[in-house]
Amino acid sequence: MRMSSRLRLIAVVAVLLCAVAAAVLYATGRHHGPAGPAASASRTTTAGTAAAGGVCQSRLPGQARDTLALIGKGGPYPYRTDGVVFDNREKRLPKEPSGYYHEYTVVTPGSGDRGARRIVTGGAGEEYWTADHYATFQRIDARC
Repeated sequence: MRMSSRLRLIAVVAVLLCAVAAAVLYATGRHHGPAGPAASASRTTTAGTAAAGGVCQSRLPGQARDTLALIGKGGPYPYRTDGVVFDNREKRLPKEPSGYYHEYTVVTPGSGDRGARRIVTGGAGEEYWTADHYATFQRIDARC
């Protein structure tokens, strides 16, 4: 069955509208859908500024809470790379001078290496959680 000229025009316009919508969503950091990094206000925007809210510390995995306790005590840490400067190359955290952020490993049970989970701390005391090796961050809220 052949498409009429009018239906073909409607189809082309629909595809163009979808492309424009996708470009706008990508540019605003909302391109990952409901399960992605822009699904809640607690995630980081593409502009690099942490949005309001965050993840409750009590909702983090036990290993992340253990890492936060070690950070609070100043160590000792399970990996020699814990506490090194995090360069924020992906620009997913607010822009700060080099040396402002430091990263710490969150033990991942069953992983043969350091795994993908980290806590990144900022010079002003802020703490961020990433379960996907810096693809997304949530600011940790210690009040809950």
